[in-house]
Amino acid sequence: MSILGNLLWIVLGGGIIVSALYFVGGLLLCLAIVGIPFGVQLFKLAAFSLTPFGRDIDSEGAVRGLLPVVMNILWIVLGGLEVAVAHLVLAGIMAITIVGLPFAKQHLKLLRLALVPFGARIT
Repeated sequence: MSILGNLLWIVLGGGIIVSALYFVGGLLLCLAIVGIPFGVQLFKLAAFSLTPFGRDIDSEGAVRGLLPVVMNILWIVLGGLEVAVAHLVLAGIMAITIVGLPFAKQHLKLLRLALVPFGARIT
């Protein structure tokens, strides 16, 4: 089911577009040395947004300490909130029809990762 879901996600759910945008954003952030940690998180989002079915986000075993907390705060302030709101809007649009409900669920998973990516692992 996850293979079929991922194929439909890529074609119908906008997975290829979202993944490409995350990838380009990651490349742009990696041009500056200061932006490399944020670019790496965008690469994580790009990989997850390409094939989200059958995968989950593990925030429970997150790296503890001050650095991930500070980086997540910087992430939210510098654009993570807008990305999360975009996923929320896309989830709302997808949830209008019954056929779009699985895609809405995947956008909500992406919202969780887009809001606080530092310390989260994709399983």
